Amino acid sequence: MAEPQTNGAPAGPNGAAPGTESPERMPDGKPIGIRDAPIGGQAVLEGVMMRGVSTWAVAVRTPEGKIETTSEPIVSWAKRHRILRLPVVRGVVALGESLKIGFKALAISANAQLPEDEHGEKEEIGGLMWGLTIAFSMALAIGLFFVIPVGATSLIKDWLGSALLFWLVEGVLRTLIFIGYIVAISRLPDLRRVFEYHGAEHKTISCFEAEEELIPGNAARFSRLHPRCGTSFLLIVMVLAIFVFAPIGLPEWYWLLASRILGIPLIAGLSYEVIKWAGKNRNKRWVRALMWPGLMLQNLTTREPDHGQLEVAITALKEVLAVEDPAQARREEPIEIVA
Repeated sequence: MAEPQTNGAPAGPNGAAPGTESPERMPDGKPIGIRDAPIGGQAVLEGVMMRGVSTWAVAVRTPEGKIETTSEPIVSWAKRHRILRLPVVRGVVALGESLKIGFKALAISANAQLPEDEHGEKEEIGGLMWGLTIAFSMALAIGLFFVIPVGATSLIKDWLGSALLFWLVEGVLRTLIFIGYIVAISRLPDLRRVFEYHGAEHKTISCFEAEEELIPGNAARFSRLHPRCGTSFLLIVMVLAIFVFAPIGLPEWYWLLASRILGIPLIAGLSYEVIKWAGKNRNKRWVRALMWPGLMLQNLTTREPDHGQLEVAITALKEVLAVEDPAQARREEPIEIVA
């Protein structure tokens, strides 16, 4: 991926002009960095996971108020076989890696919140419990966003009378279920702090992309919305599914159901290419117009973080930067990472 032009200005340590900010602001009126860096992340329990191309790190605020960090190297699956670097395929691979890292970071953050016993040790959540949690989460997502829409639409298939109406109704229903789900979880008090850490993650990444010093005061100025956010990615998945499933027509119900489940990797891979393109072209007004619905949804999945939460997000990112130069990593492996 080409690096942005700096109009002759001396480049900063990460490949962009120092202090560079976007000439356009996000819908919340705050800036993001004009440069698209290969840095992404995820909010976890009382913490933030940040990942680059070759390293990921998670920083967690413990009940005692300390910040604990854990970092590990990433050996991308795409490096093992050339076919895994092809368009669309690379998206499926990248998302599989992201899910693996994300669940591991969640486990670390959850265990960090557990109280110590009388001997000063923690009884951590076991692998079996996390495995069941992951399996349940995946089954819930597939059932809620793919099985239920096609099943409900199938009940009125004869009344609709055409494949065109069928996939339009199914697609609209899927998107409405997704938006309703986002609205519902955004109202849960227990998730508010997670959404605040999500905002801290975005602000910290944008601060880095603008070549500002990574301190809470600087990060606080930036938008809590980001064009590469996973929320925007999921909305793209819902919309693209309409067009991917359209050519299938109206086969028997069991083929309809099978196509929705088996088609998820293809839709995810295509959505990855879209989010990759959007991140690279973030400074274009018409691109932001296309991404506007996803940015609006981020108003529900992010909240304004406080100084301490920004400190945690910055700590996680600095752990990655301590062992990785993002500009060099991108040249070696040009991937896009969901923020």
